[in-house]
Amino acid sequence: MNIFPDAPQSQSTQLPAQHFSAIVATPFGAMGIRTEAGLVRELVYLPPSFAEKDACDPVAALAVEQICRYLEQPDFRFDLPLAPVGTAFQHKVWAKIRAIPHGEVLTYGQVAKLVQSAPRAVGQACGANWFPLVIPCHRVTAAGGLGGFSHHDDVDGFHLRVKRWLLAHEGVTIP
Repeated sequence: MNIFPDAPQSQSTQLPAQHFSAIVATPFGAMGIRTEAGLVRELVYLPPSFAEKDACDPVAALAVEQICRYLEQPDFRFDLPLAPVGTAFQHKVWAKIRAIPHGEVLTYGQVAKLVQSAPRAVGQACGANWFPLVIPCHRVTAAGGLGGFSHHDDVDGFHLRVKRWLLAHEGVTIP
């Protein structure tokens, strides 16, 4: 049970594999998919220690299919039924992020100007993203380099390796 209802599970606790509706192997590890009531409830970056898990419902199967298509074709556009989560501000930030084309990045400051806010608030909205890849927060970087990712900023950590892989997959090089 999520004791932090406004924070993604991936931020508060690491769910065991049985809590996912499907798990997809990826070049950077795995993606966990949680579905509920015909909607994608959460997508989670998982380390490679998680084994693949077949989809247990049609929405999870659709998510698996679309994640695989993105992995084959970085310009693929997701079209998944997403659970209604997040604040009005987060939705505003996420809409701007969804509009960033593959192969391009914006800085936290640039997104902040678009939503008339502060870079730190944009970073917090990015970290609270329940649907990575679908809402491509990896396309938001710091002014001087990669920045953090998914509330992680350990340069050699798993999450920043994922961000680097995703950007490289889309043809972006960050110093």
